[in-house]
Amino acid sequence: MPAKLDVRAHGGAEAIIFDAVRTPRGKGKKDGALHHLSPLHLMATTLRALENRNGLDTSQIEDVILGCAEGVHDQGANIARSAVLAAGFSERVPGTTVARFCGSGLEAVNIAAAKVQAGQADLVIAGGIEMMSLVPMLGTGGPMASDIFFNDASWLTPQGVSADLIATLHGYSRADVDAFAAESHRRAHVASSSGWFDRSIVPVADQNGDIALTHDELIRPDTTIERLAQLRPSFAGFGKAGFETTVKHRYPEVDRLDYVHHAGNSSGIADGAAAMLIGSAAAGEKLGLKPRARIRAMSQIGIDPCIMLTAPAEASQRCLDRAGLTFADVDLFEVNEAFASVVLYFMEATGAAHGQVNPVGGAIALGHPIGATGSILIGTLADELHRQDKQFGIATMCTGLGMGVATLIERM
Repeated sequence: MPAKLDVRAHGGAEAIIFDAVRTPRGKGKKDGALHHLSPLHLMATTLRALENRNGLDTSQIEDVILGCAEGVHDQGANIARSAVLAAGFSERVPGTTVARFCGSGLEAVNIAAAKVQAGQADLVIAGGIEMMSLVPMLGTGGPMASDIFFNDASWLTPQGVSADLIATLHGYSRADVDAFAAESHRRAHVASSSGWFDRSIVPVADQNGDIALTHDELIRPDTTIERLAQLRPSFAGFGKAGFETTVKHRYPEVDRLDYVHHAGNSSGIADGAAAMLIGSAAAGEKLGLKPRARIRAMSQIGIDPCIMLTAPAEASQRCLDRAGLTFADVDLFEVNEAFASVVLYFMEATGAAHGQVNPVGGAIALGHPIGATGSILIGTLADELHRQDKQFGIATMCTGLGMGVATLIERM
């Protein structure tokens, strides 16, 4: 039996982020660079990277908690424990998988932090995996896909219609959302070409050792407002099929929906994995790990499933209340770019300046491997706090069925 990491008498007060890695995000389609690999392979790649970069004795890791929105087929049967074994970790390391739709990876980080803060674990890996080229959204089914009575009772609408509802209610024009999307690509291109992602990205090799992908595959540096203006709205068909009636009943002030969202100003379908090492300060000192950030507060909230995507502002407010801070205290925000209107609303509701929000671009340009994105956002946020010499940052996400998740971190 390996020696126990005996630090529990000192742990439990703070959850410290020691390291965070991710794969490049590949196109989540059959022509994507990662499509020929497996979710297990991607996830094991990030776990081994954490082990090697930090010289870990993996028997000291008390749990691996992974987000996976669509835990079925190649991503099913608790891929967290499978990834532990595939990575060659000690067989004593357990694993569990959590699902909160798009917020799954962020929820995994929050659960890991809560374990450490409660003194119930000293060293945990959190992260996430999603290969959308293999398992599409709603690949696990669910009542929203099959139960019309549930949809009617809950006022549920497709996410794209909800995004267009936000734009309609708050007056965001097609030019507004396209301008936001073009800026996301510009920022992501600057960050990628400047090497700002290099610390976190782990190149992915195939089973033969040949490199499959070293950089985020979805960034299009030639994206302009003029090019985006040529794309047709994506969600008018859903609205005309009956969901516009649902929206009008729920929001009588809406005479008609403005369909402004399309593939170019919505999150990119992607493949990717991420892993983060979280533990107590005492564990880090014992193992010689360098702290990068502390997790100060976490929160989750539910809202109206019809509008669905405005929850990040409320989740962030709850998070700040727990820490005794205000939005004015926060230096940087990572707000998942599910759709352009989601982030435009967040900035309007919170007063956050665009320069503070998603400074290296977001999911519109970089892609959104659903179960992994939350962990990626925390890693990106920690890197940016260090690069910009800032103190506080929030990562937050909207999710299906009207929920929001948020995490507040402080640079160390």
